[in-house]
Amino acid sequence: MGIYDTLNTQQKKAVLQTDGPVLILAGAGSGKTRVLTHRVAYLVDECNVNPWNIMAITFTNKAAGEMRERVDKIVGFGAESIWVSTFHSSCVRILRRYADRLGFDNNFTIYDTDDSKSLMKDICKRFQLETTQLKLRNIMGSISRCKDNLVSPEEYALSTNNEYNKVRISKAYTEYQNALKKNNAMDFDDLIFKTVELFKTNPDVLEAYQDRFRYIMVDEYQDTNNAQFELIRLLADKYRNLCVVGDDDQSIYRFRGANIRNILDFEKVYPDATVIKLEQNYRSTQEILDAANAVISNNYGRKDKALWTDQKDGDKVKLVQFDTGEDEAKFVATDLGKLKRSGKLNYNDVAVLYRTNAQSRLFEKWFAAEGIPYNVVGGVNFYSRREIKDILAYLKVIDNGQDDIAVKRIINVPKRGIGATTIEYVQEYAIERQISFYDALCEADQIVAVARSASKLKDFVTMIRAFRTKAKSYSVEDLTKDIIDVTGYMKYVETLDEDEEDNSGDNSRKGNLDELISAIVEYERRVEEEGNETPSISGYLENVALISDLDRVDEDGEKVLLMTLHSAKGLEFEHVYLAGMEEGVFPSYMTLQCEDSDPEGIEEERRLAYVGITRAKKHLTLTAARRRMVRGETMYNRLSRFVTEIPDNMLENAKPQSSKPAFLFDDGESIDEYEGVESTYGKSRRNSSFDDYDGPSLKSSYQNKNFGSSSGVSQLSNSYKLKAKPAPKKPRAVPQSKPYIAGAAKTHTKGTLAGLSKGMPMSASKPDYNVGDKVSHIKYGVGVVTSLEEGPRDYKVTVNFDDCGQKIMYAAFAKLKKV
Repeated sequence: MGIYDTLNTQQKKAVLQTDGPVLILAGAGSGKTRVLTHRVAYLVDECNVNPWNIMAITFTNKAAGEMRERVDKIVGFGAESIWVSTFHSSCVRILRRYADRLGFDNNFTIYDTDDSKSLMKDICKRFQLETTQLKLRNIMGSISRCKDNLVSPEEYALSTNNEYNKVRISKAYTEYQNALKKNNAMDFDDLIFKTVELFKTNPDVLEAYQDRFRYIMVDEYQDTNNAQFELIRLLADKYRNLCVVGDDDQSIYRFRGANIRNILDFEKVYPDATVIKLEQNYRSTQEILDAANAVISNNYGRKDKALWTDQKDGDKVKLVQFDTGEDEAKFVATDLGKLKRSGKLNYNDVAVLYRTNAQSRLFEKWFAAEGIPYNVVGGVNFYSRREIKDILAYLKVIDNGQDDIAVKRIINVPKRGIGATTIEYVQEYAIERQISFYDALCEADQIVAVARSASKLKDFVTMIRAFRTKAKSYSVEDLTKDIIDVTGYMKYVETLDEDEEDNSGDNSRKGNLDELISAIVEYERRVEEEGNETPSISGYLENVALISDLDRVDEDGEKVLLMTLHSAKGLEFEHVYLAGMEEGVFPSYMTLQCEDSDPEGIEEERRLAYVGITRAKKHLTLTAARRRMVRGETMYNRLSRFVTEIPDNMLENAKPQSSKPAFLFDDGESIDEYEGVESTYGKSRRNSSFDDYDGPSLKSSYQNKNFGSSSGVSQLSNSYKLKAKPAPKKPRAVPQSKPYIAGAAKTHTKGTLAGLSKGMPMSASKPDYNVGDKVSHIKYGVGVVTSLEEGPRDYKVTVNFDDCGQKIMYAAFAKLKKV
């Protein structure tokens, strides 16, 4: 049989099973594309099937192109007649021929996302559908879900039950579809929705395509939505030679409408289906696969299978835990640099994977500092993102009004009714007077051509002057928050196009703004600790500018890839760093909040972890931080359940090469800075919990312990924190000998907790205030002490401040004064 002898037993079985419904469960790295192309060749060469009777369908143009190339190469003559295409491209070809049956001209226009939004904005305006509370994107999202589920405007109208928002969405949906038809246009969702409608209302058309496509193969079947499922079911209904290939363990696009039940229930729809499992992996070592199998086996909604490989004796999966997210990013950068210098890797063989786009910022910072070239996949570099550049532009204008570029960037952001023509007139006035653009704005009353807009320009100038006054007494953090609040920028980003949103479906712009605030807080802390200067706007902007300059290192050379886990699907790398492995980060806080009401959310997050682990070919490093900053507030997180689900004997616990060494007693016993902090994260379906961290890098005590709730300080304002409560714990015996820091001299001077890394003491006397007392803080102002807990080294105090809400800090570092 020639080329078929190169296939393993299960692959060959999948190729030779040509008739009837077939479900190929293809695990990660099991060679499914090879199976599909060989199956096509077998149908043509050995079964004498006409090439034009074969349809191979997938999701992306890239995947379709790769399949097309392989099919052409392996099949040879006649391969061009095989229909290899994406779902949407296939539907366009069908509709171009038969759209007139649905009341459209066959030369209909296909609306992209911007076209659809513009049309919907016009409809909302014409029919007075207020979008202040019900956002435009929510209306569009609801309509898209209707089409994914083959729900027509008429059917949706019957399901509203007179609910106010649903009635408005129903009206918008009806008018939107009417407008599309009037414009002879279809949006992206319509391509499948209307093709299914065509088949159901025109049996002759359906039968013609059933006779054309007698053998149908569908790749990535786990990612199909209900409309795609129905499309395929209709096409295959006559001859039933349907082969679907997919992996339920890699179904990670529920937010896009993917329905995992399509693959899990395939045998219910086709009781006579043949099921073939491809479990031999050709990508990863057995050590990596064992870790992946251990994690995914905790899911309930899955087909039973386990990956294996002939590649034995690989490295164990590494686990490295850190004190902070900053330490985590620095470790990855320094580790990569060390491996590169020793010749153990090339940068283009490395990927750093994380849950959300906002996590890239720290890695970008340290990669730039270490001179490591990188590329952010699925997004632009952190400081080049639109929302980040906007807020930095405000800081630049406040710090230096002579920066015309910065002033022009924000003069109408958020929108203030200052148009391009007005800006041109102001620019002409500035050039004529040889003054800056900002100075020209200050003289708007004297510019005759902008008389109608003069008041708007004056309001802008007044706002900038107010910010400059605040900057004299505000920290950079507080000023930035004030800019976002006063300008209404957070609300403004909700109205922006969603093109740059992260691939997980989250609104990443808000997350990026929170990450910017965290970056500013870190800058201020670092400057204060170094004591060489005072934190300032210009200092921070200089810091950002230096990072930006280093970002351009080796633009044309090999680069490390930074990407979200969703972006990494289908890719593979020699070295993978899977970062942010903490409860509240991965799985995400929102998923944990909904765990009881939506357990499928945790299962999808676990599948995402499985995808991340199986991207690694030879080396996988899992990293986590005990505390991570979100919107300038510190969150304390437990190790992710996806790590604790991996048995200890499969992990190598590496010690971090960090600038902050582990805190140890003379006898080597570690102490836990965060002992006693417990989160209210929902418990897992295994109804379990696990112990507090016991050391900066070791996980030896986790195996067979429960993992349900995550340690974390509550998000105390704007839904950014979970409410915290003290966890019960046994008293801990503390040796009487003086403490030391690993690698440091055993000499100590009196100081604050913040100075531990400089050899300061690990205990403090009780403060002179108690619960209920009023205290003042140099930065946060006056507040009331709501909790005071004695820790192993210092008292942890919780204060509810009048101006900025609740804060949790260590007494020695906070330097609170009783009022």
